Amino acid sequence: MSDAVLTAVGITKSFLSGERTLTVLRGVDLTVKSGESVSIRGESGSGKSTLLHLLAGLDSCDAGTLHWAGSPRTNAARRSAFLGMVFQSFYLMPELNGLDNVLMAARMRGRVGRRERDRAQDLLQRVGLAERADHIPAKLSGGERQRVAVARALMNQPQLLLADEPTGNLDEKTGDTVIELLLALSRETGTALVLVTHNLAHAVKTDRQFEMHEGVLSPVAGR
Repeated sequence: MSDAVLTAVGITKSFLSGERTLTVLRGVDLTVKSGESVSIRGESGSGKSTLLHLLAGLDSCDAGTLHWAGSPRTNAARRSAFLGMVFQSFYLMPELNGLDNVLMAARMRGRVGRRERDRAQDLLQRVGLAERADHIPAKLSGGERQRVAVARALMNQPQLLLADEPTGNLDEKTGDTVIELLLALSRETGTALVLVTHNLAHAVKTDRQFEMHEGVLSPVAGR
């Protein structure tokens, strides 16, 4: 049995821009195994974020196939159980404290009991925020907000973690800390990680590296 968590074959995507058709992805192939970390670099507009949205099932490709753990992706309910996402802009609920923001992932599945609260508290402990669990996002630094977002992404014990420029709004030192946290938690939990980043220093820390250029995804030589 294959241990591939994510398999994308021949993924293409185009958009209409006025009377023009813009091809953003051109036959992208990508396979990621359990516990493996993969980075994707490329200039702005190369198709990185479009690919991540397709991998997350937030949009549909024009051609090609996408499988999650060997099965075609299906609906939002399966997505909430199968994958977690970390974004550049955190997307925390401003009126909720850190603990309740982490628990939002469980609420999306209709499961919030003692077991889920204990897991959320444990995740905040693991990202170093146990003492900040009752603080709303406005009372947290940018790095702390992103660590809450990482904990939220792992709340439902996903098989796949997608991170879209997770350090884009952070200073260099804080960004390094968040990347190390993502990689450590991926290894610890066996969660596959796909990291989109502009930062070469962050990209080289993953198990495999890819570059996106004009919609074509290519492995970095020697990796």
